[in-house]
Amino acid sequence: MNDADDLTNWLRSGRSAELDWLDAQTPVETLAAHLAAMANSRGGTLLLGIGAGETVSGVDDAADTLDRLLQAALSLDPPLIIPLPEKRSAGDKTVLVVRVPPGMPHIYAAGGRYLRRQEAANAPISSRELRLLIMQRAETSFETEVARGAGLGDIDWNKAKMYVAGLSGMGETSVEKVLLKRGCLVEHDGVLRPTHAGILLFGKDPQRHLRGADITAARFAGDTMSDRFSRQDILGTLPDQIRRAEMFLIDHLRKGVQLGQTMARDEQFEYPLEAARELVVNAVAHRDYQISGDGIRLFLFSNRMEVISPGALPGPVTIDNIKDERFSRNPVIVQVLSDMGFIERLGYGVDRVIDLMRQKQLRAPQFEERAGTFRVALYNEPVPTALETPPPAPAITFKGTYQGLEINPRQEIALVYLHENARITNSDLQNLCPDVHPETIRRDLADLVAKNILRKMGQKRGSYYVLQQTVAEET
Repeated sequence: MNDADDLTNWLRSGRSAELDWLDAQTPVETLAAHLAAMANSRGGTLLLGIGAGETVSGVDDAADTLDRLLQAALSLDPPLIIPLPEKRSAGDKTVLVVRVPPGMPHIYAAGGRYLRRQEAANAPISSRELRLLIMQRAETSFETEVARGAGLGDIDWNKAKMYVAGLSGMGETSVEKVLLKRGCLVEHDGVLRPTHAGILLFGKDPQRHLRGADITAARFAGDTMSDRFSRQDILGTLPDQIRRAEMFLIDHLRKGVQLGQTMARDEQFEYPLEAARELVVNAVAHRDYQISGDGIRLFLFSNRMEVISPGALPGPVTIDNIKDERFSRNPVIVQVLSDMGFIERLGYGVDRVIDLMRQKQLRAPQFEERAGTFRVALYNEPVPTALETPPPAPAITFKGTYQGLEINPRQEIALVYLHENARITNSDLQNLCPDVHPETIRRDLADLVAKNILRKMGQKRGSYYVLQQTVAEET
């Protein structure tokens, strides 16, 4: 498709909230109003060189038009920084294509007026809308604010040095200068101070400065929350949280064993591990850290995995466009995690998660905004083909006996857990039965071994229990 076709398609689609056009001789004040309205909305495209009747009048003096456009952008309060316009040709006419990116970090005033796009027109922003917009856009600066009460002594400089040593192309070796460039430090009253991002990424004790900047991970035996679960509170810096959350997933996701064509064992998790890990990384990178007292929740149920993040979707991102729209609430955190190899700089990884689930023939992820949080759920249900129906879920109904042998309620809990997980330890059962004495827990597991239901593996503190039936099947 050539430039003329592009222009024709734009003009045919008509003016909208995200597309408008003006004559090349439009006054600076009118240009400024259009730029401010688009920047305060979802961004947009402005064509310069379109006259009355949607005719291509063209730009006679591109340098003069560009100069007036920049004058209009810089006249806004605060000044608007946008990409340089593109030139498009239609016969012997030239049109300038001006793009205002979505998710701009400020609220822009043109001539003292706050405007937004309302359908195909510029409209004043009401006081209520202005308050909401201030709240939404203030979040982009939180990570670069000075962390209250924090100084350079609150940074773990060994971690910072390791980070800087792994960078390439920065042209800088001073750890302080690199952190300053990245936005992890700022100069405040003539002194370098850590930002919220700096504390979260390299702090000695991030949770002392930012309550709720953690992950609560839990595995429940059934498909609903109950008072029987295995829980882990994951603290520390954001890179450490990602690593520990991945270990939690490895330890608590159910595993199945398949034999390939070469009869080699292939152990697979109930969800693609890369997809589960990607959701955790996304939550850590993009959650709203301005919300204190509420952390990320990583919950594993018998039929699904949920990751719940504090804060709604950022900027222009919605449930409908989440696959295609790109906006980061925490660009400093995203950049550093990208430097460390945790995240791809340009995207959320949503496409990757969807593709991984599709490859395993599992149900598509579910995205949901509710009560100021964002929730993603993966389901371990296979997607039935046209020729098959989904297999019924296996029922677990022990009710006091197992394989004809009598078991007590605590032993039944252990066996339910083992039908969801590969192994169980004394600590796991203790977490599931917190009011029971540890010696009772030990005797319950030992009794199941004596009844040839379980088999004890390992020695001393490294010991764990597996179903005897599983051992027999593998041998």
